[in-house]
Amino acid sequence: MQDVQIVLALIVVATVIATFAQRLRVPPPSLLVVAGIVVGLLPWVPAVQVTPEVINLVVLPPLLFAAGEELSWRDLRRVWRPVLVLAVGLVLASAGAVGAVAMLVTPLPLSMAFLLGAVLASTDPVAVTALGRRLALPPRMQALVQAESLFNDATSLILFRIAVLAAVAGGSLSAGGVAGQFAVLAGGGVLAGVLVAAVIGFIRSRTEDPVLETVTTMVTPFGAYVLAESVHASGVTAVVVAGVILGILAPRLSAPVTRLQVVAVQGTVVFVLESVVFGLIGLALPDLVRRLSVEGQSWLPAALAITATLLVARIAWVFPLAALRHWRHGSGGSWSAAWRVPAVLSWAGARGVVPLAAALSIPLVDDAGAPVPFRDLVQVLAAAVIVISLVVQGFTLAPLVRWTGLAIAPEDERAELTRVRVRLAEAGIDHVETQLELEAVAPVVAERVQRSLQTRLDLARETSSPAGTLDADYRQLRRAVVLVQRAELERLHSAGEASESTRRRLERHLDLEDARYGEEV
Repeated sequence: MQDVQIVLALIVVATVIATFAQRLRVPPPSLLVVAGIVVGLLPWVPAVQVTPEVINLVVLPPLLFAAGEELSWRDLRRVWRPVLVLAVGLVLASAGAVGAVAMLVTPLPLSMAFLLGAVLASTDPVAVTALGRRLALPPRMQALVQAESLFNDATSLILFRIAVLAAVAGGSLSAGGVAGQFAVLAGGGVLAGVLVAAVIGFIRSRTEDPVLETVTTMVTPFGAYVLAESVHASGVTAVVVAGVILGILAPRLSAPVTRLQVVAVQGTVVFVLESVVFGLIGLALPDLVRRLSVEGQSWLPAALAITATLLVARIAWVFPLAALRHWRHGSGGSWSAAWRVPAVLSWAGARGVVPLAAALSIPLVDDAGAPVPFRDLVQVLAAAVIVISLVVQGFTLAPLVRWTGLAIAPEDERAELTRVRVRLAEAGIDHVETQLELEAVAPVVAERVQRSLQTRLDLARETSSPAGTLDADYRQLRRAVVLVQRAELERLHSAGEASESTRRRLERHLDLEDARYGEEV
């Protein structure tokens, strides 16, 4: 009962914090972590034990699935090369750097230092998505930051399993064994994700009940995760792959009314889970510190040193790659202007839920039955680095984006939105005129639709014109117009004339319009 009360309290606190975060223009995850620490330090608050099973099975799948659905396939195809370099090379470099520094500034032996490096090597998809949701980054950069955090799981997970084997079992792996495990984790996760996406896509394409389709969508990430883990593959990779595929197919799988309901339910679930998990990160740190204090071990200087190591390693990896790409492709402009992109990319590598779950899943005893040495120290250092990352980078990332000038100006977003709205209205008017020429509809019906569309075209810079009560013919023609506008929106998006955010906003308006004209009066 106490755990339920804590979860409910976190949701209430998160709702209040989200309200203030919007006014203060700061990311809610950072405020939630700070609030969790403050509450955890209160003497009458009970110790919070976060189990990795709850995080891995209950929290991660829906959050990762939603993040995968947000990725644009067009943008992902453009950034797959740097994503691959960062998801593999940077993870390996970060793990090695953290392991080396940890051995210098802590009493950790080689095996446990490497284990800490494996835990903290990869950026966290939940944290990066939550922090980046409010940033007006260019589409390509937004896709790069999110895709890197989503697809570096296989690399970090194989490192973590190798490190656990060395620390707990005292074993070692050959290069062939490492390659084999990586193939099972990454390849098996991809296959599981594709299989689940195919099955769910088939079911959703033949389901017209909004409730059933909503339930199907909600259980999809859990199915992908469980299937992959049951064959010892990467459950996180399976969830991400399924989310990306189903996100691409979503417009063809669901009716507009159903899609609106699914988006609303999924948004609520994501808000609740993010609220709980970021609050729990803050709550867990004080208890871990208290346990470590009993042993008299120092942790704060080491946590600061490891955090700095991760930032330096990321900067040292990202800036040379950006400079090499700038030189090879002969990008326009001088390097004095091109530095802005790697600066933001270097600072966007927040840690969060996935590293915390990995740290908490370190076994209590080794194969000989002896306690794993320095387990508490590794967990405290991991949690402290995660908190520092979420707070420092969370509060400063948006100002950095604005300072570099990379943020898309609100007037530019409004101009693009207006331009695309005008094109959609023009496409709708052209369709009505074609129907008139073919005498496919009565002139009075066409004139009513034309007037509505012309008003929307004239007022595109302000708001859409309201629709009145419509008869069956009017609703039918309006829905046909929406279909044409939807096709035009997809064409503009494919041609690069409409960004992913603009496409999603206008697609929702078209869904609302389609649902409205589809109702029986």
